[in-house]
Amino acid sequence: MTITVTPSRTAPTGSDFAVLSRRINGEGLMQRRPAYYLARLSVVTLMFLGGWIAFFAIGSSWWQMITAVFLAVTFAQVGLVAHDLAHRQVFRTKRPGEVAGRLAGNLGIGMSYGWWMDKHTRHHNNPNHDDLDPDVAPEVLIWATESALGRRGLKGFITRHQALLFFPLLTLLAADLKISSVKALRNRTVKHRRLEAALLILHAAGYLSALLIVLSPVQAIAFLLVHQALFGVYLGMTFAPNHKGMPHPTGDEDFLRKQVLTSRNVRGGWLTDAALGGLNYQIEHHLFPAMPTPNLRKAQPIVRAYCAEIGVAYEQTSLVTSYRQALRHLHEVGAPARAERAARRAGRTR
Repeated sequence: MTITVTPSRTAPTGSDFAVLSRRINGEGLMQRRPAYYLARLSVVTLMFLGGWIAFFAIGSSWWQMITAVFLAVTFAQVGLVAHDLAHRQVFRTKRPGEVAGRLAGNLGIGMSYGWWMDKHTRHHNNPNHDDLDPDVAPEVLIWATESALGRRGLKGFITRHQALLFFPLLTLLAADLKISSVKALRNRTVKHRRLEAALLILHAAGYLSALLIVLSPVQAIAFLLVHQALFGVYLGMTFAPNHKGMPHPTGDEDFLRKQVLTSRNVRGGWLTDAALGGLNYQIEHHLFPAMPTPNLRKAQPIVRAYCAEIGVAYEQTSLVTSYRQALRHLHEVGAPARAERAARRAGRTR
């Protein structure tokens, strides 16, 4: 699906966005929230330390599968904190955020902070753009119909059934983050490459040593699989509702429309805010990436009212509906691949 609007502005200084920015700034919503982030970082740090303390206290036991689940949730929350750090929502200056980001990303959860920040910046610049957004690049999953044709073997099978395979494939997301991080470091596309590599090695050595020292070999394998699989599923489920199944722009849209029309908000209360790390206010986040997470809820009625005022569609659904829309889009994109497969089989039977 492609956005069809008359291109009139191509920069965030266009009049529509400028008017909205003045309204947001007039409410003081771009001001930092140090007390909130002090509390949030403290809670996540305590979860992280508490999870590993419990791991060593429990010792060699199958009860550690509960610890694995708890640490999967914790790792995802660390990843969400790293996201806010990358957007400079937490600290006033750049350096503290980068230091904290590398500690959270590289050392904490084993993901290159520099690689992810570069990838995520390109996504923000051109969300859902088939050629410019790395999050919709044709890799394992296909988000654009034209990319679904001509895929054979395992890739073709996945494309034809990608809606059914979406959640199972999320179990591999944590492994994919680590592999992509190593590739980026080897390709020398990450700044401070040696520092990031050293932190990733420390993470891997500490993580694997803990599992092998405390658990039996079978328990260690089970813990690793449960922990990393659920970490990937949770992390993937926080990002999947945001853009998947939304229109793909041409690149000619003005900044406000490019960000709003490609994004989807998720309704919910404080529990949804906490579980999704504020990403449920995806429209507001994309318009104002540096806005502190707790201010997104306050900005939402202002942004929604303004979009109605200028006639721009504003998408907001329940969490379940957002997944349903994403899966429906995946199924529709895979239709040409299924038809292509059926045609090949019919040709062989003639």
